[in-house]
Amino acid sequence: MEEIKFALDTFYAVMAGALVMWMAAGFTMLEAGMVQKKDVSEIVTKNLGLYSIACIMYLICGFALMYSGSSYFSGLFPNLGTSWSLSMATEADPMMYQSGGSVEGGDFVGYYSHQADFFFQVVFVATAMSIVSGAVAGRMKMLPFFLFAIVLTGFIYPTQGYWNWGGGFEELGIAYSDYAGSGTVHLCGAAAALAVVTVLGPRNGKYAYDGTPNLMPGSNIPMAALGAWILWLGWFGFNGGSELKVSEVSSATAVSQVFLNTNLAAAGGVLAAMFMSLAVTGKMDVTMAINGAIAGLVSITADPLSPSAGTAVIVGAIGGAIVYASIVFLEKAGIDDPVGAISAHGTVGIWGVLVVSLTGGASFGGQLIGVLMIAGFTYLASLGTILLINKAMPIRASDAEQEAGLDISEVGIEAYPEFK
Repeated sequence: MEEIKFALDTFYAVMAGALVMWMAAGFTMLEAGMVQKKDVSEIVTKNLGLYSIACIMYLICGFALMYSGSSYFSGLFPNLGTSWSLSMATEADPMMYQSGGSVEGGDFVGYYSHQADFFFQVVFVATAMSIVSGAVAGRMKMLPFFLFAIVLTGFIYPTQGYWNWGGGFEELGIAYSDYAGSGTVHLCGAAAALAVVTVLGPRNGKYAYDGTPNLMPGSNIPMAALGAWILWLGWFGFNGGSELKVSEVSSATAVSQVFLNTNLAAAGGVLAAMFMSLAVTGKMDVTMAINGAIAGLVSITADPLSPSAGTAVIVGAIGGAIVYASIVFLEKAGIDDPVGAISAHGTVGIWGVLVVSLTGGASFGGQLIGVLMIAGFTYLASLGTILLINKAMPIRASDAEQEAGLDISEVGIEAYPEFK
């Protein structure tokens, strides 16, 4: 019976990870549809590259750093072999059940293997980096972007990830609760994106001389919508997989509630953003509906288990309203974010973390401290990193390169060569 539980929970973990991995396709399609047609091949290439970089950097040092203990350097160097050993079969006892317990072959979380744990964790890292790619679309050169991806996925994300999932907040006496990563994944990615955009500046032509934002419509709305649907599907693995096991009645019931709440929160986000757009502009903006879905999903991610189904709709709907207001505000403030990633994952990520004090009984003070620490550390670390990279090489494409399109200057292959 224990072996059956181990096999079932391991299978559940890797399948949940596969769903989250599929979110990489969702981010790619969403971003490709929301950027101009001259930048589509470039954004696709960035997403392929960042996912691969995230996987390798998390293997080299990220996983060891995130679950190393309180010392940054003791996790980074002596435990390096722990990450590398994941590529080899282990003789670990599959019956071991303890959170973070050390057994031969590595640490186990629940009734599944160390390798399954690593795979499920690494796709979260790639999700955080995918948030950055959308926000910087249309004007950031590819090589500096990949250098930044190395630092974020290998060092910045694991450092703040340790606070939530590695025991850091607990060691500091901070009562922080974040079930699947509204703060640890989404706020982290958005804070990093904001830092890069701060240095990068807006796309050429985004703002008129008086600072009024110009409309720069995306290349393919159906593709962007497909990306949103893929993300919606993948989120069931994102939130549902964070239950960690499914081999017992209680855990299987919890997974079912998580799936239910995740779905309904997204639906609430869509309707709120869509009708906000109708109330303000007289039109139901499809791009706002897309971001409303993502906002609903981010809103419920910090606590998809505790709320009732009706409460999940409300949580997601408030997230949808927040994302609409945030996108409009940031655009007017001069923050050019072609896909609304900073708002959908950052502003709404803050809401998602704080609302746990209402839905899950978490301490509001602990949640607020967690938000400030994650956002503050990630922003400052990312800002320092991108400034250093910018000193070594320009991160921003030239005016001529932006005019011609990054497909030509960075990739050499146009996504839509027949449309000139």
